[in-house]
Amino acid sequence: MSRLEILKQSLEKKEKAFDLKLNAHFDDVKSANGQPLNDKRNGHVTLDRWEKQNNSIRSLDEGIQKTKNAIKREESKIAYVELINQEVPQEILDLVANGELVQWRKHPTIFFVKGVDKARIVWDIKRNVVAHRYISEIKEKEQLAKFRDVYNALNKVLNKEPSHG
Repeated sequence: MSRLEILKQSLEKKEKAFDLKLNAHFDDVKSANGQPLNDKRNGHVTLDRWEKQNNSIRSLDEGIQKTKNAIKREESKIAYVELINQEVPQEILDLVANGELVQWRKHPTIFFVKGVDKARIVWDIKRNVVAHRYISEIKEKEQLAKFRDVYNALNKVLNKEPSHG
């Protein structure tokens, strides 16, 4: 389940809770029957209860606003990644789609090879070349072989001239 779906479900739950609290508050206020509370024996208790209900409703409303803002941020991040993906070669996007590469949402031109620590593949939009970073950080031979295979295949297809990162 994506972050956006989780946020939308959360918003739905919060809005339902808000509606329930609001209806409960209105029912409680109606139960006072329009009588003035300041001359009743426990009128202040009722007013305090209503104030607590109001505070609860306010905090739920603030939570709903935060969730709506988070949904907007998430949608803008997704739109940014889609915009950048128009510049990224289809060969890289195919590897992302089949799960060999993982695209970094914060920097959508940087990709991680699944199962390899530290090292990353970079698509340089300005120069239109594929490069690598932090390859010296790979300590295990299996990870190095896996990274090398993926990178060399992309390098062979995408780079017109030899690139050494």
